[in-house]
Amino acid sequence: MRHRILSAAVIVVGLAARAHADGDPHLDVEKYTLPNGLEVILAPDQSVPLVAVNVWYHVGSGNEVPHRSGFAHLFEHMMFQGSKNTGPDAHFKILREVGASDVNGTTNTDRTNYFEVVPSNQIETALWLESDRMGHLLDILDKKELENQIDVVRNEKRQNYDNVAYRKALFSEFEALYPEGHPYRHLTIGLHEDLVAASVEDVKNFFRTWYVPSNATLTISGDFDTGEAKKLVEKWFGSFPRSAKPAAIKIPAPTVSAKEVSVEDSFAKLRQVSYVWHSPASYAPDDAELDIAAAALGREGWGRLYKRLVYEKQLAQSVRVNQGGMTFSGIFDITVTLRSGADLGEVKKIVMEEVERIKKENLDQKDLDRVIASNESGMIHQLENLNNRANVLQEYNQFLGDPNKLTWDLDRYRKTTPAKVREAAARYLDPAHMITVITNPAGGSK
Repeated sequence: MRHRILSAAVIVVGLAARAHADGDPHLDVEKYTLPNGLEVILAPDQSVPLVAVNVWYHVGSGNEVPHRSGFAHLFEHMMFQGSKNTGPDAHFKILREVGASDVNGTTNTDRTNYFEVVPSNQIETALWLESDRMGHLLDILDKKELENQIDVVRNEKRQNYDNVAYRKALFSEFEALYPEGHPYRHLTIGLHEDLVAASVEDVKNFFRTWYVPSNATLTISGDFDTGEAKKLVEKWFGSFPRSAKPAAIKIPAPTVSAKEVSVEDSFAKLRQVSYVWHSPASYAPDDAELDIAAAALGREGWGRLYKRLVYEKQLAQSVRVNQGGMTFSGIFDITVTLRSGADLGEVKKIVMEEVERIKKENLDQKDLDRVIASNESGMIHQLENLNNRANVLQEYNQFLGDPNKLTWDLDRYRKTTPAKVREAAARYLDPAHMITVITNPAGGSK
């Protein structure tokens, strides 16, 4: 969930990188761990005089307990309220004064991250700010600041979910997919009643459990001297005591039976239907294959469902297909926004025909090659931005234990086969375990 941004400017840098023999970019990356457990990833690149300082705390809404939904995201907001040596609400002001170009924080099911892109001569300022809130946030946290941020998050929920067309269906979808008590049952934004119930002591306990050096990774990407950066990291983070890293608890995807849910949405103008299945976790076996299947079905222009529903039959305004992995499991969804007057039964028939086809017939190699080329170009585009580059390294590190997994990741697509895509689709896209969520415009179908 986005917090706020100092500037919308996108800084593009050259890839100061060697190439693998196969042509993949190879970033100069070093990873090490401080005695207190803090992981550090350094990725120097002197192309432009900028540095991205990026911290991932390995906690997201997937780590929440019942009746505390939205807490990870609420805490993201609390981290911008100030700390012992900055004073209240000073984080953005300090970074603005030193010329930061991008400052933000985000939360999802798996992690919470904080970042700033600063001129390279201000690297110590950025490290000091991240250090101060890692070690000294609780010194000035009080009820007034907590209540202020609870109101901000509740308004964000209203603005981005409660009063936005088709977002209501997401809550129904997750409640149909996950039973009460499962950490994925509620969206990262949380429920109003859980947010209001949060206390100062709740926040402090959350911080003491999750916001410890042993549960965080600091990545520095850009124009810096490695030796000097290590000294600064030691100066600002090395004195923190070691705390126990929270134990990882694996929670399997529940088995669900086919179910249809209808939602009345006063903001929707057209009907929308989603067909949803549980799917593999991020980077797990079959994750890449289902990502390829999603592209083959829904990619604009050439995707099978897109062509049939949007171009040929003109039943749909849009088609979106996605394989979204998370830590414990993933979600594969097909979402169709119908044109006015379109027959929902015909839409479902076509969707099921194409799902069955991709389960029984091998893709054309050209379709697989399209996805491979798209992944490679997309990765190059990501790596051009210093903070995006830091996030790529962070993600590989969190899910795979090694920030240098770029070629391995691309190879998941390059080394698979049409037969493996078909087999993965057959394993997961079973109508007997499909959740259907239909959004109807309030006042009647259109």
